Amino acid sequence: MFSRIKERLWVRPLVLCMLSIGGTFVAKLADNVGLSGMLPDVTLKSVESLLSIMASSMLVIATFAVGSMVAAYASASAGATPRSIPLVIADDVTQNALSAFIGAFIFSIVSLIAIQNEMFESAGRFAIFVLTLLVFAIVIITFVRWVDRIARLGRVVNTIEQVEKAASDALDRRRHAPTLGALIAPPNQVGGKGVSVFSSTVGYVQHIDLEALQSSAEALNCRVMVIALPGTFVHTHLPLLRIEGCAEERIEASEGFEPDAFSNAFTVGSNRTFEDDPRFGLLALSEIADKALSPGINDPGTAINVIGTLLRLFTLWQSPLKKEKVQVFTYDRVSVPELMVDDLFDDAFTAIARDGAGMVEVSIRLQKAFCALAEADDTRMAAAAKKHSRRALAHSETALTLSDDIDAVRTAAAFSAF
Repeated sequence: MFSRIKERLWVRPLVLCMLSIGGTFVAKLADNVGLSGMLPDVTLKSVESLLSIMASSMLVIATFAVGSMVAAYASASAGATPRSIPLVIADDVTQNALSAFIGAFIFSIVSLIAIQNEMFESAGRFAIFVLTLLVFAIVIITFVRWVDRIARLGRVVNTIEQVEKAASDALDRRRHAPTLGALIAPPNQVGGKGVSVFSSTVGYVQHIDLEALQSSAEALNCRVMVIALPGTFVHTHLPLLRIEGCAEERIEASEGFEPDAFSNAFTVGSNRTFEDDPRFGLLALSEIADKALSPGINDPGTAINVIGTLLRLFTLWQSPLKKEKVQVFTYDRVSVPELMVDDLFDDAFTAIARDGAGMVEVSIRLQKAFCALAEADDTRMAAAAKKHSRRALAHSETALTLSDDIDAVRTAAAFSAF
């Protein structure tokens, strides 16, 4: 929920606006604590001039900031993938800059109205003067940081870094909690015995409240097997989970059986999210590389960059676990299937292998990545790497026409495909 709030552009500006209005009225307190004789007497004209300059300039800068942000979002969508837009929007530096500009504008307008209506005495005017200088300093520092960020925001390289960070965080959380704190369930258990609970809406599973499932299972004195992991596209005929451990007649006749109590534990939305869906990050990176390989863009360098990024992510996936991060089994009545390495490889490499087969430099780099992953200690990852290496080699042999290029790809694949 917090990550969804971060993606709303109006949240931080609203908070800064409230603080700005509050700051104006806090300055009035300086007149009520007997500091008038101890503080310098700032003239009304100087404070009013300073606030007028800020009021006229901040609105222009805020408008310029919005235009730059919209251009960056359009660039990220056109040059990378539309799936990266939530990450670009959630950029902290850009949101802080827009919030600071709008907050400074609101502060200057409210303070200017208060000054012109003679709301402050000498101590209050000095407090407003100090607050105005402080706001100016914050705006200048924020503007300098924002100029550096806006120059890179929305560019393909920067977008790849943001998607890699989101995918890395999701993969790291999942490898330390492969079943989200529940028991291990075998994959692909759609047709098993028990009572299936279906989704009432059509969309992607974004989050699963395992605590709610545990409570419902305890109330029913049964077990729950999750079928639809985050990222799964569900509809009214695809089960979210299956209730086991009791006869079907007993489950359906039980007073504690309420299908909505189970289905409501699944947050279903129209789009996939990065937080609980590690496969989505890999898919977004694959889409960036695939778009770069299209004839209209023809940018194999970006595809090669993405292949290196994917190699780092899979290296992270099979690296040793940190004991302090490993999640213990908390939900003993809920079973969740683990992510399959084959599915991760399908999301990451299928499109690149297919659409980059006609570019020898991309094919060779892809085979080198498979070679590195085939040498991993993880037998499932090594098997998946060899499988995709053979498939990519077949694509290259079909797409390439020059025999020297084909031989170069075969040489690169020799260590991983067989």
